[in-house]
Amino acid sequence: MKRISLAVGAVALAVSLAPSTGPASYAAAQDGTGRATLTGFAALPAQTFVPGSEPSGAQLGTTPINGVTPPFAGQPVQGFSGIVRRRDGSFDVLSDNGYGAKNNSADFLLRVHRIKPDFKAGTVQVLGGFHLSDPRGRVSWPLTRADRKLTGADFDVESIVRSADGTYWIGDEFGPFLLHFSATGTLLEAPIELPGVKAPENPTLNGATPNLAGSKGFEGMARSADGRWLYPLLEGTVSGDPAGTLRLNEFDVRGRAYTGKRWTYKLDSPANAIGDAIAVDENRFLIIERDNNQGDAAALKRVYLADKRDRDHDGALDKTLAADLLDLANPKGLGGFGETFRFPFQTIEDVVILDDRTLGILNDNNFPFSSGRTAGQPDNDEFITVRLPFRLHAR
Repeated sequence: MKRISLAVGAVALAVSLAPSTGPASYAAAQDGTGRATLTGFAALPAQTFVPGSEPSGAQLGTTPINGVTPPFAGQPVQGFSGIVRRRDGSFDVLSDNGYGAKNNSADFLLRVHRIKPDFKAGTVQVLGGFHLSDPRGRVSWPLTRADRKLTGADFDVESIVRSADGTYWIGDEFGPFLLHFSATGTLLEAPIELPGVKAPENPTLNGATPNLAGSKGFEGMARSADGRWLYPLLEGTVSGDPAGTLRLNEFDVRGRAYTGKRWTYKLDSPANAIGDAIAVDENRFLIIERDNNQGDAAALKRVYLADKRDRDHDGALDKTLAADLLDLANPKGLGGFGETFRFPFQTIEDVVILDDRTLGILNDNNFPFSSGRTAGQPDNDEFITVRLPFRLHAR
């Protein structure tokens, strides 16, 4: 969650198409005749808290923020920064580090929530969830809490995938680290560092100079269809790399090591950021790219289809626009909105494939800070479904 206000302009980017995956549909999307459509809308109220949970937000002070006064009597169900689809129609969603910074999130417990949207009613039900913890002492440096429940001062968790065995791999921004958890949230092994890359919050920095900006680690992470590989994507540019380029690394789950293979995702503007990344097949990924604005000022909130096969030979993943989240057709007026639907949130950090033409997309509402939907009011957690103008041919 980043809360730096920047004026961002969208830069048009030429993209190379993949003939083997639907050239006519891609061409339509590229020349502007294809438009994604809103097919479902549901919302979870901003002031939703985990029942019976501990107080939080003590480091935020007592001044009202968007009409909400901290601290809070419980743990907010917010900050959705990663999503995993379950077979029963529910979803696991990952809360990030809490209130946007290491120094104000020590009383925010890191948690995976289980939610279920009801698109007919327009609501989202919270079914439960679990906290993340390290009772076995896999983390070698001091943690915030003596009971070893993990907090937003320990890790900034931003991406999540589930393995076939039911365990979870979670990407962190403070290291950046890969974290492997059991199905109930127990850390199973020591955090795995990305060789040669350290953020300022990395506890093993030991006075060295970081080469990644703060909280710019693993914002997105994809898993290969066979579960053999993970593809964590940095949110920030590593020092020395061209401005606006992000590293996508390959991690071997069996060998518990990075393979050394690496690709580059090029942002439309160096001021932009990515929000999430998931695999479509062995070569293609869906990646959310966004500016840092909200509300009427939001100018770029997009889902791109990115391909490892560099057909234009520019050294970066080829990009095709899949959905412009500020210009979705809304012929049914879903959510009470007009014929054009905007998803104008500062941070949009969740994308999941529901079928070969439909995506589920959620915002990170940065509770209580973001107010992209209505100025002066904290954003709800919104869950939308979007029909693409072409088939993904996902595997």
